[in-house]
Amino acid sequence: MLDGIRIIEIEGLGPTPFAGMMLSDLGADVIVIHRKNKTSFSNPKNLLDRGKRSIELDLKDSKDLELAKRIIYSSDALIEGFRPGVMENLGLGPDELMEEHPSLIYGRMTGWGQSGPRSKQAGHDLNYIGLSGALWYASHPETPPFTPPALVGDVGGGALYLVIGILSALLGSKESKKGTVIDAAIVDGSAHMMNLFMSLQNTGMFSTERGGSLLDGPPWSRCYKTSDGLWMSVQCLEPKFYQEFLEKMGLSEDPLFQNQLNTENWPEMITTLEAMFLEKSLAEWVNEFDHSDACVGPVLDPISSMKDPHLSHRETWVEKDGLIQAAPSPRFGKESNQKIGKVPERGEHMQEILSEISNEKL
Repeated sequence: MLDGIRIIEIEGLGPTPFAGMMLSDLGADVIVIHRKNKTSFSNPKNLLDRGKRSIELDLKDSKDLELAKRIIYSSDALIEGFRPGVMENLGLGPDELMEEHPSLIYGRMTGWGQSGPRSKQAGHDLNYIGLSGALWYASHPETPPFTPPALVGDVGGGALYLVIGILSALLGSKESKKGTVIDAAIVDGSAHMMNLFMSLQNTGMFSTERGGSLLDGPPWSRCYKTSDGLWMSVQCLEPKFYQEFLEKMGLSEDPLFQNQLNTENWPEMITTLEAMFLEKSLAEWVNEFDHSDACVGPVLDPISSMKDPHLSHRETWVEKDGLIQAAPSPRFGKESNQKIGKVPERGEHMQEILSEISNEKL
């Protein structure tokens, strides 16, 4: 889909390389400028680099810096994830680069954003989504707020919004021939994702108290432990699915469960369901709810997920070059998964890239 588009990624952590992986999965020629001197976080087999080409440069070295600029000038877009001011101090800020390359799309990925009192502060996923409100409804009221590591902030509110920004800017530049600077902040993206939940404000099923809203507190919207210590997910929101759930559980005539939205009954309903789910193993519950519309399913680790019949059929999880990884998403047309690129060695494409931009090798 993005054949012919070249994107330069400045090596970083988390959301920026994830965004680069997505753009590579979509067909872009992503060149990652790896640090010449490896850091403690350097990963020789980082699957987020799959499909990319790699060159190693020391951006504090004047010769390498000029080389980096030449590579950037050959590209359609650049993505970086440093704190505000770092790229400017290196001589690679948007003003300088876009003076030479006016159509450059310059994607900036940060936690706090390019402006504001916290913009130059350190932080990580939990800090950003904690401030934005996205962490507030995570977990149950009696437990500390927590989410799947890095998914809500770094990936959901960060990388995906950077990719959307890059794709939108690429479309816009087709006619304008002008570049732009994208300020992708995790605090903004994760707050924006909350609008789906915030849309409940006028329904009477929204509360700023944890556990009191339609999706974060009900007995029919949580996970239950099984007899073998594993978990089943339950989220039968719509009445017809809730009724099917009750039938499967043998509770369709139980007075306690007749009024789905009676919050006063929720604690007792939860206690009842907790005891019931402990009576059978995960496999037994999966078999019980297989092919039903009760909206109940297993909570699996990635290895177990890979073996699930549905995901196995779709080849959602694959193993390539000794690395278990999710296949590119979304899919286009009737084709199965797109080609999965190999993870490059750091600096593997040095000569190839230099040859492309200068027709001569170092």
